[in-house]
This record gives sequence, C-alpha cells and structure tokens, in this order.
Amino acid sequence: MPIPLVNSVASWFLKKRFHQIDLFLKYPYEVQNELLTQLLELSKNTEIGKKYNFESIGSYREFAERVPVSTYETSHELIERSRRGEQNIFWAKPIKWFAKSSGTTNSKSKFIPVSNASLEDCHYAAGKDLLCMYLNNNPDSELFNGKNLRLGGSKELYEENGTIFGDLSAILIDNMPFWAEFSSTPSNKVSLMSNWETKMQAIVDETIKENVTSLAGVPSWMLVLLNNVLETTAHSNLLEIWPNLEVYFHGGVSFMPYADQYKKIIPSSSFKYYETYNASEGFFAIQDQNDSNDLLLMLDYGIFYEFIPMDVYGTKNEKVIPLYAVEKGKNYAVIITTNAGLWRYQIGDTVRFTCIDPYRIKVTGRTKHFINVFGEELIIENSERALKNVSEKVGCEISEYTVAPIFMQGNNKGAHEWLIEFKTPPKDLNYFSELLDNALKALNSDYEAKRYNNMTLNPPKIILARNGQFHDWLKSKNKLGGQHKIPRLSNSRILLEELMALA
Repeated sequence: MPIPLVNSVASWFLKKRFHQIDLFLKYPYEVQNELLTQLLELSKNTEIGKKYNFESIGSYREFAERVPVSTYETSHELIERSRRGEQNIFWAKPIKWFAKSSGTTNSKSKFIPVSNASLEDCHYAAGKDLLCMYLNNNPDSELFNGKNLRLGGSKELYEENGTIFGDLSAILIDNMPFWAEFSSTPSNKVSLMSNWETKMQAIVDETIKENVTSLAGVPSWMLVLLNNVLETTAHSNLLEIWPNLEVYFHGGVSFMPYADQYKKIIPSSSFKYYETYNASEGFFAIQDQNDSNDLLLMLDYGIFYEFIPMDVYGTKNEKVIPLYAVEKGKNYAVIITTNAGLWRYQIGDTVRFTCIDPYRIKVTGRTKHFINVFGEELIIENSERALKNVSEKVGCEISEYTVAPIFMQGNNKGAHEWLIEFKTPPKDLNYFSELLDNALKALNSDYEAKRYNNMTLNPPKIILARNGQFHDWLKSKNKLGGQHKIPRLSNSRILLEELMALA
C-alpha cells in the first residue's frame, strides 16, 4: 500500500478515534464510572462477583467499601486455579493466556491473566492509538515505508491444561494478525526464540538487511541489541545502517539513564522518542505529543483507576481515592480493576500527576523500590534525575546501577551504597560522588535533611561494578531479555550483596 494511502487510512481512523478520546478528556469521571458499571455487570455471575454481590453494587462508594484492595499474593490462589483450567472465577469469559513476570524483588514468577478483551480493547487498541497519535503529530512521516524493529520475549506453553504463558510481548506477537508480521522485523520465529543470547544474534542477522524506520522495546535491552548491530556491521551509528529511522517507541523502564547513549548512536535532531506506560496487567498511558515527558492516562481501555497517596501508603492512615480526588504534583500508588478480572489490584507502580485536565502522569517508581531506612524517602525519580545531571556534568555514561542502605551499627551512621556499572567512567570518582550527593540534596528535601552535617547519613559510597556484572546476575536468575530489569532502589541489601558476590 503506498505511503500516502496508509497515512490517509490512519488519519481516517484517528479522526474516528479522536471523538472517543475527546469523550474521556471532557468527561473523565463519567467514562470511568460507566466502565466500572460495565465491568461489574459482566462479572456479576463469576465466583468473585457472587462473593462480593456485584449485582447489588450501585456506586463507586459501595464498590470501594465492599471489594478489598488486592495484591498478587492475595490473588495467587484464584489465578492458579484459572491456570489449571477452571473458568468463571474472576472473569466471565474464558482466560487462555497468562503473562509471565518474574517480578523484580525475588525470583518467584507471577502469572497475570490476559483475556480476549484485554488483548483487543487494551493492548492492541493502545498500539493503534500510539501509531495514530504519532502520525497526527508528524504528518510527513514515512513510518510505513519500512519496518518496525520490535524486541520482545519468548513463549512457553503451560501444557497440562492448554493454557499458554509467556512474556506479554510474546503473547502479543503470537496473537497478532498474520499481516502484521509484514510490517515488523524480526520474524515471529526469531522473535519468539527462548534463548536470549542466541536470539540476539539472530535478530541482528535479520534486521540489518531491512529498511527499519522505527524501534520498539525496553530501553536497556534495546540498547544491548543496537550496540550488537553496530559491532556486527562495523558502523559508527545506526543511521548508516537504517537511514530512514525516525522514531523509538519505548517503555518498561525509565529512559533517562539511557538517553545520552541513544543520542550518540542515533545522531539526528529530528529523531523522535515516544514513551508508553504498559505492563503485564494492562496498557495505561501514552505520550501523545512530540518532545513531551508527560503521558496521557487512557481512560477507556477497560481499566478503572484508583490511587493511594504515597505519603500515607503502608501506614494506618492509608486511603484509596478515585481519579477525581487526585492532586497535581503528588505521588500515588496505582490500583486497577481490569477487563481481565483483576479487582482493585495493586500493580506496584507509583505515578505523579503533572496535569489533571487532561490527566497526564509521569511514572516515578515502584512501591517496593525506594529507600526510606533513615526517613530520606528517596524514590527512583530522584536517583534517575540526579545521575543524569551528574553524568552530563562530568561526561560519563552509566549502563546499570542499584542502591542499598548501609545500616547504622554502633556509633557508625548510615549511608547509601551505589553499585554502578559505567560504560564511560568518570575521571574522578570522588568528585562524581560529591556531585551526586549534592544533586540528591537539591532534588529531595528529606534526603538533604538527613545529610545535614552528616547528622544521620554519611556521604554516598560508590562501588564500581565490572563490565557485565549486572548481566551476569540477570543470567543467573534466568532473567535475560524481555521485560526483565534491575531493581534500582531497595530497603534491604539482599540484591546488592548477590551482585557484589559476582564481582
């Protein structure tokens, strides 16, 4: 299909879709309340619907009072029954797929239910919206003149009962219409290979022959792939291989630590970066503007949203609030009710609202990934921005990092220990450490207070990781590739000491 025609079709679709988007932009609460009513109606005869008498729930207040907030741990038994073939437990339609996630704080696998509705009305709908918004913002795009280089996970079968589990990306690839493969690279066969290291070279071999116009995948693993492409081809940047490359659609981890490295291998001021916020549990938000750091919260993907203010999270004063009660600039834990049967489910992410008309967010971290051992309340957003600021000042590049507390012992005060793997190390590590400390003070008043005159916290301790140390830890946990990531901040030293043992 000629490019102008493809763009015209996309433009037609976009105009139809914009009417629907306009509805939730103008009437967010009405759209969300109607969605909750639909989810309750669809599930009233399920096991969980009967348990909480969904049929008699007539308002959000009744829903919030009757249905408890859940976690994977509290939902595990029901999900396992569903994986063994039982149906109508938490969703009225059959559940065939389960997105496997090995988690981030331990090696225990999670299996998140994926329904037909969540595939079609959430994940695939978001993919269409993302493309249409991008084309609307860039009408001269030649995106469809080439292929999208996608980087996904592998697929395994849960054979005993006919249910299928694997990385969400693999489930999406496996269920896409056959024609979608024609616009993507590598082939489905290569995309679904299970051995990450073999798969990496196979992807390189296939994609260097193609006219790649866009990239899609998690920044950390995509960077590994792209560096392998450069090494294999002996080129200095990607535009020498794919001159028509124009956009990278990324998500899964913060892009901030990787931004400078991408700009080096894609040296073009017109190249676009578009961020998404999705997970195994659903697709939540999309960057809908060029050169924006904010993500539009999508309110009609079959997901009903609630939030817990992080200033009371985990305390006796913890409270759950609906969308209409959130405030700009505040940090919240995200609670979702979905069209795959997750009811008031904590996904473990934290977001900050940058705007409430429309609702725009930034992902700030994880509810379990912060450091607050000494009352410093350090979150991932702080550490990422501080590292970016300091790296720009001293001209270094960071590949991976993690941070853990050094606990107080006797008269010894506490501190933060940073294990950092540099691609380009700083010339003076002590100076880097001093700048990092000052950057964190500037970003976080609680950290600054605890560091005042070394009263509670000593200066940060920086440990240089050897090249490949984080990769080796991921490999030892069978977490190479896909959407696996290194936990950045922790209140314990378990991860750090496991990594240090591989030095």
